[in-house]
Amino acid sequence: MAIVVFLTALAIAFLWRLFQWRKDPRNPSQRSLTLCMLCGFVSYLAATPDGSDFGTVADQGWGKLVQNVMLLAAAYFLMCIYLYAAADERVGRRRARLDGLALAVAVGVITVAAVAAPRAALTGSASTADMTIPQVAAFYLTAGLYMLYALAAACYWTRRYARMSQRPLSTGLWMAAVGLLGMAMVCAVNAVLVIVRSGGGAVPKPLTVTVAVTLMVSLVLLAFGFTYPGVRARFAALRVWREHRRIHRQLEPLWRLLCRAYPQSVLKPSATAWRDRWRAGGVHRRYHRRVVECRDGLVHISTHLQCYRHDGAIVDLAPPEVLAQHLRTAVETVTNGAPISERATPLAVPPDDDRDTDVRQLVALAQALRTAGDPRVEGKELTC
Repeated sequence: MAIVVFLTALAIAFLWRLFQWRKDPRNPSQRSLTLCMLCGFVSYLAATPDGSDFGTVADQGWGKLVQNVMLLAAAYFLMCIYLYAAADERVGRRRARLDGLALAVAVGVITVAAVAAPRAALTGSASTADMTIPQVAAFYLTAGLYMLYALAAACYWTRRYARMSQRPLSTGLWMAAVGLLGMAMVCAVNAVLVIVRSGGGAVPKPLTVTVAVTLMVSLVLLAFGFTYPGVRARFAALRVWREHRRIHRQLEPLWRLLCRAYPQSVLKPSATAWRDRWRAGGVHRRYHRRVVECRDGLVHISTHLQCYRHDGAIVDLAPPEVLAQHLRTAVETVTNGAPISERATPLAVPPDDDRDTDVRQLVALAQALRTAGDPRVEGKELTC
């Protein structure tokens, strides 16, 4: 069950990364990351729990070869992410070619070893394989040494970028660097164990358990480190989404009142395609449209406000409660077809030239309308 959940999560992550690559197909780092995840996904698919990898479609042992080739390719593309990001495209391509040659050599060695190994010698796991067979020892030692090189290089680049980055990216990169370092240490220890076992030596079980636990913890740190900045960004985006949704609802009394006087100010999607109409119905676009419509309505209604009392004194429209009362009177004047021609008056002007402050002024005015209570404002003949 855990393997199914893990593979499902990996497949979803790969599809998301494929979507990101499609938006920027010329980015070599994006391409390398997508291929890294693809190779990792195929590698885990090839590793069946009973060790009979691909036994139904090929000779036993070929699944182990496919699994390790894909694992080496994943480590190679992990290095390429940094190689392309650390230099210009020409230099990064040259470095990637050199490392690609090392990958080809490693793949060639383990392929020859797998072909020359006795039948069913590679069907088990590395912990149960007979390392006294030279082909088996060469298979696991070559794969382990290349993984050690690739993971150490990736750890170096991750640590370097972590120092240059700001939080939260740096936090995620440091966790990923620790995970890569742990995985590199596991590869180094496994290489030593292969050499010891190839000579007929025994490996203490506590050491084997320690290596396995270290590998699992390192994998968790690596996965969490690479996903941490994105997850944190998603949570930040969720907070913004909730804030925009809340403000959109709070502005409803003001928006409905102004739309009674100026229904033509309600913005509509210009495109008729279902995709454009669906995107126009998103919370962020509805929020920005409502702010613009409220501000536009205030500009129009400002020419119809009575700014003077009967005794000639100027009315202070700054308090939201006072402005709310005058807005209702002005809207009735406009809807009755008898507008009052006066100069435009700035309404709900924020003290600072700031978008957030402007929105807070509109929200305060809308709350004043809601507190006073006006059944004509709370009608549902308009939607946005």
